[in-house]
Amino acid sequence: MAKPKKEPRPKAETPKGFRDYFGAEVTTRAAMLNAIAGVYHRYGFDALESSAIETVEALGKFLPDVDRPNEGVFAWQDEDEKWLALRYDLTAPLARVYAQHRNDLPTPYRRYAMGPVWRNEKPGPGRFRQFYQCDADTVGTASMAADAEICAMLADALEEVGIPRGDYVVRVNNRKVLNGVLEVAGLLDPESPDKFVAERGIVLRAIDKLDRLGVEGVAALLGEGRKDASGDFTEGAGLSPGQVDSIIRFVHATQDIAQQVLRATMDKSLSAEIEQTATAESQRFGFSREKFTDAQLLWNKTALNHLGFLAEGSRVGAEGLAELEEIATLLAAQGYGPDRIVIDPSVVRGLGYYTGPVFEAELTFEILDEKGRPRQFGSVAGGGRYDDLVARFTGQQVPAVGVSIGVDRLLAALHAKGKIGSAERGPVVVTVMDRDRMADYQAMVGELRQAGIRAEVYLGNPKNFGNQMKYADRRGSPIAVICGGDEFAKGVVQIKDLILGAQIAENATVEEWKERPSQYEVPRAALVDKVRDILAEQS
Repeated sequence: MAKPKKEPRPKAETPKGFRDYFGAEVTTRAAMLNAIAGVYHRYGFDALESSAIETVEALGKFLPDVDRPNEGVFAWQDEDEKWLALRYDLTAPLARVYAQHRNDLPTPYRRYAMGPVWRNEKPGPGRFRQFYQCDADTVGTASMAADAEICAMLADALEEVGIPRGDYVVRVNNRKVLNGVLEVAGLLDPESPDKFVAERGIVLRAIDKLDRLGVEGVAALLGEGRKDASGDFTEGAGLSPGQVDSIIRFVHATQDIAQQVLRATMDKSLSAEIEQTATAESQRFGFSREKFTDAQLLWNKTALNHLGFLAEGSRVGAEGLAELEEIATLLAAQGYGPDRIVIDPSVVRGLGYYTGPVFEAELTFEILDEKGRPRQFGSVAGGGRYDDLVARFTGQQVPAVGVSIGVDRLLAALHAKGKIGSAERGPVVVTVMDRDRMADYQAMVGELRQAGIRAEVYLGNPKNFGNQMKYADRRGSPIAVICGGDEFAKGVVQIKDLILGAQIAENATVEEWKERPSQYEVPRAALVDKVRDILAEQS
């Protein structure tokens, strides 16, 4: 009789495009998200934890732009032959939640959500199929105060987690202004919005690549097309030279605004105009003049005037400018100036569902790329107004605005700034010298834990004390507690400062060793106090 064939052992490996997270990675992410949640909560936002699985109909047009429900998302059919999918972001589930529970939710509804999302896309370096997002949204109000609040809250969140003022900027624009520029360029017909859809898509994607391709590369994509360094050709929008010039002037607007502001700051004759603007704005919104600085007013006024020139004659462009002006004024009234939040025409955001203001948080400090070249860290968050998303469920337009923080990107930034250590401090380890006294060791560790100190008893084979110390080292433990028969008889414990001990062993002379002992004998009753003192010194 033939032997039954053995089942092959499964291969121990993570699926392609996924990864495992250990110890410090998990706890540092949780700490960062907890700090952000504190800011959101302070602003009056409520937590929401929606299902990780949605119907494909609820998710709508998912990523990438394909028609089959098993591409772009991880999808399957249930027993009722309905297509289900893992969520690919946290915004589409919010639209479903609000539409389903709108009669029970306050209006406007402010919520924040944090958790993993999944995308069935080709993985690459630093690009995974599962990653974390951290969102905050306000649903049910068209007031620009909601947009201004989101921008202010984003700035506060970045500072809360350790990104100092001056190392970040929140850039704000309005898709309506860009639509106005497109209308002036003949690429948008308000009476026939479906005309030139393909061309506008190419224009938006081209502008979004400005940082990577530069002005010449964007101009090529707006015209006949562009060939990259590898020889691959990307077909362009086929715009006329005049149309390309209109778009490029919009792309160049930020630099033009900066030059105008620089010239204006050197022209003392503008002080009366600035003061007149301040008075008008304070009367309009009911804020005191002292809330505004000359720099804020000059930058905002110059930016709005310049954008107004580019979109002149467009009704939708004028709407966008009025919304930007209101956002800038509301932010200035709270003390959020161009050192934190600026109007920047280069922000367009790639997703098509944005309908008004859009914003992006960029970290401006330098890091070195993989080739050792300095570059700015770049974007870590983005969002905007999306007034049409909930309408898919209700048939009625529901205004909404929100922001999403790239959790992994922000964590990488905090590592680069030295705000997060590469390793987490481990627990205090209570070593075991006498297996029969396990209850006494457990009493020690219990006292440490009750005092709020992370601690554990060594639970391996206690025969080899060297292995216990190796274990403590591998755990990153700051302190080892040692107590054998002699110590129990005398009513004392030995407390070893593992951090200082390692430093002395590596660098110190014999004299320094004597001056700075790394191991202390203290009465058993003083265990908690001595451990607490050593931890404070290490910190």
